[in-house]
Amino acid sequence: MRQPITPDDSLRAPIRRVDTYLVDLIPERPRTDAIQAFTKQETIFVDIETDDGMVGTGYAYTIGTGGRAVLEMLRNDLVPLLVGQDANQIEAVWQKLFWATHGTAVGAITSLALAAVDIALWDVRGKSLGQPLWRLAGGARNSVPLYDTEGGWLQLSTEELVEGAVTSQKQGWPGVKLKVGKPRPEEDVERLNAVREAVGPAMDIMVDANQSMTYAEAKRRAHLFEPLDLYWLEEPLPAEDLGGHVQLAASTSIPIAVGESIYSLSHFREYLTAGAAGILQPDAARLGGITPWLKVAHLAEAFNVKVAPHFLMELHVSLAAAVPNAIYLEHIPQLRKIMRTEIEIVNGQALAPESPGVGIDWDREAISALRIG
Repeated sequence: MRQPITPDDSLRAPIRRVDTYLVDLIPERPRTDAIQAFTKQETIFVDIETDDGMVGTGYAYTIGTGGRAVLEMLRNDLVPLLVGQDANQIEAVWQKLFWATHGTAVGAITSLALAAVDIALWDVRGKSLGQPLWRLAGGARNSVPLYDTEGGWLQLSTEELVEGAVTSQKQGWPGVKLKVGKPRPEEDVERLNAVREAVGPAMDIMVDANQSMTYAEAKRRAHLFEPLDLYWLEEPLPAEDLGGHVQLAASTSIPIAVGESIYSLSHFREYLTAGAAGILQPDAARLGGITPWLKVAHLAEAFNVKVAPHFLMELHVSLAAAVPNAIYLEHIPQLRKIMRTEIEIVNGQALAPESPGVGIDWDREAISALRIG
């Protein structure tokens, strides 16, 4: 009779301490899109320490609301399950926490809480092995093309949009994203035309409607946008309108991009199976962490679909560099107040950090000064 194989306890990294807290960050500049103003980022942190003294830091975020709900879920429902778990078994921990909170899954609050824990565990793993995240998670390449969103907010004038796009082009950045969703279609067209004329045909222009349109309106505007040779049309419809996205994707030559408001691997599968998206934009915080983010990226690869992660450039630079089918990193600086160093950018490419772990150089003093709870 075969004896059961027992795990080697010397390879375990038991979790002995978990700390959770929140920091409110005010954007560096006004940010408005078709449905909301980005006035505050609630940034939720998780520090995980193992028995050998290794500490990993994970985080998630909300746009102004719900951050304290995420913090309470962590403290009341997830942290009590973590102490004593093996930090090396990231998948096992993720599954344990997911099923323990299944009554509130799939949804934003649960996914954000899971993400903060998962990212902290990947940080522990990278530091323990002395490897940066981009190598640990796949190591496809060490840099990713960058596109700018900061110069494209909806409240900006046409002249300001042009100025921002030209500045990005002079810096060697290959793309810019502009918000759309003005009350009348001709307003959007006028603004996009001005930018296209200023930067010429070689620069990629993405547009983002932030789920503000009906299928009929999105089809109408996509038809008007087609002569501008746009790189993608992002979140034209509410994320739950799968059928509308299927119809829209079939009706326009502009690739449809979705993902920032999708919270599970299975929902991405539905989009891909239905042919409802040409580009996926998974967000590691909203999806539940690095573990499911990588699954989405590889699922997209199986469908021959590219990924361009949403927001969180300080984390996503490493994930986009890890996989072969990532095409762009979004530039929206939001952590500068609590970081000591920034992403390195060379010739329009964001370089993945080489430091072990997630690679974010946190300013602990600045975080302590802003810490809530």
